[in-house]
Amino acid sequence: MNLIKHVKKNDLVQVLSGKDKGKTGKVLRVINKSGRVVVEKINLVKRHKRPTGKEAGGIVEKEAPIPASKVLLYADSVGRGVRTSVKFTDGTGGKKGKKVRVNLKHNIQLDK
Repeated sequence: MNLIKHVKKNDLVQVLSGKDKGKTGKVLRVINKSGRVVVEKINLVKRHKRPTGKEAGGIVEKEAPIPASKVLLYADSVGRGVRTSVKFTDGTGGKKGKKVRVNLKHNIQLDK
């Protein structure tokens, strides 16, 4: 099982390669089993939909999953995607703090 740790749902990410290289979008879904993510308005594919009793048919565009290794977490402070590491904040009473993602190059905390 591939656990995706550098991006979560609702994160803003930048695409590293492929037809949508350089674009940014919000993560709609993380699929840990296959190591993929679905990003808003990225990797759009056309699907032919048959009409049902309630909905009309036609050609529908929807987002397809892309490998999680092809996206980086977008940092507003830097203005591009950044590599991240995980660190613990300072806890109180001898406990470890909260786990947060940190920009590796500039050592800036990305999680609130």
